[in-house]
Order: sequence, then C-alpha cells, then structure tokens
Amino acid sequence: MKTPLTAGIAAMMLLACDGPKQTTMETSGTTAAPTQDGWTMLFDGTSTKGWHSYGSTTAGGAWKAVDGTLYFDPEAKKALGNNSGGDLVTNEAYDNFHLVYDWKIAPNGNSGVIFYVQDDPKKYNATYMTGPEMQVLDNAGHPDAKIHKHRAGDLYDLIASSKETVKPAGEWNTAEIVANKGKLDFYLNGEHIVNTMMWDDAWKQMVANSKFKDWEGFSAFKTGHIALQDHGDAVWFRNIKIKRL
Repeated sequence: MKTPLTAGIAAMMLLACDGPKQTTMETSGTTAAPTQDGWTMLFDGTSTKGWHSYGSTTAGGAWKAVDGTLYFDPEAKKALGNNSGGDLVTNEAYDNFHLVYDWKIAPNGNSGVIFYVQDDPKKYNATYMTGPEMQVLDNAGHPDAKIHKHRAGDLYDLIASSKETVKPAGEWNTAEIVANKGKLDFYLNGEHIVNTMMWDDAWKQMVANSKFKDWEGFSAFKTGHIALQDHGDAVWFRNIKIKRL
C-alpha cells in the first residue's frame, strides 16, 4: 500500500541547500498557521520556533537549523554540555494527526520520532516514558538493528516493519505517522509498514510483553506532543508538517 500523500503535497516538500549555513534560533510560539488543505509546517526551515528541549522552555544549542534542516549536532552537545541537547519537543500537543517528515541519520546512528509525549519532566524523566516511537536508525551500522522490533521504521520494541524500505545512512527517508481514533499506521518511503490499533486489549498485551511493561504512563495518553530524539548521534530532519484529523 502506497503513502496517503498526494503528488502535490510531496512537491511542496522540496528544499534547496547549497552550503552549510546556520541560522538564528527562535523558540517561542508556533511555527505557522494551517494552510488551506489543513497542513501546518512544524519546522520553518530557519529556526527552532515552535519547539523546546524536554524539561526546558527553549531549544538546546545542539539543535540547529542548518541548510533547511533541523540538525542535532553531537559535537555541539559535547562542547556546550548535556543541557544543550535532550529530545526536541513541539510546543503544541496533538490527538488525531497525520505527521510527515524527512530524516537522515549519520553512519552508525540512532534516533527516533516519539508521539503522544506528556510534557511533564517532573513526573516522567524522558519523552519515551510516555510516547511510542517510530525508530530512526542506520540498520547497517548500529547494534540496535540486531534486535527484533528495533530497526528503522519499527514501532520501537512493539511491532516490526512489515517490509524494510529504509535507505542507507546519509540518505533521506520520508516517513509518515497517522494516528486517528486509535488506528496507527506508519509509512516509510511510500510503503505502508506498520498497522495496528492502540489502547485495545491486544495493544495492552503487546505493551505487557515489551520493555515498557513496568512503565506507568507509557502509551496511556490519547493526546500529547511530538518529539525528535537526541540519542547522541547526528541526525537531520526536514519538511516536518502535521495535519490534525
């Protein structure tokens, strides 16, 4: 099954890059108003407006807008300290949504996109304590790829992709997460790779058989924030947009 995106939407997702250029960071407010067809850009291509690091009110300095991409720079985190990193979280929360984004990962890298995150660091130590994750990974180089349900595109530790369409490290992938009234679908590079229902008995049993079994609050919420994971490796995102369903 192919992606639900139309060719017209895909055409809107092209960005030109012609040499490294870091732009000024801005974190307050949202990114943009919804367009006529209902899509909202979560990344404006030039700043971190609309995002903040988990446990903070602003985006850490290791998250940079560079060449039209939202880039996590592990060297900057080493230079600036741990507080400059952390998972990057949307200022707004979402319930039923269609999220589209491009990602690429450095060789041997690991990251992810986490959703239904509860922005409550006093109660939950990390985004993944509450939010399920679509895995971002270099399948050819990272040791996590040897673990079933931990490969790129998987619903992390819960459901393995039905097929693998991921591109090699350093190449762009287009991913989609559609969460609508409990129905959850993942797409990677135009292919439908995960299909499940959240919150029913089968879901609860699946969580009970996973690493999340003792995590109170994991996947328990029907609204929450989107997070881009700082796993310590270089990762790039672009063309991040969302439609409320």
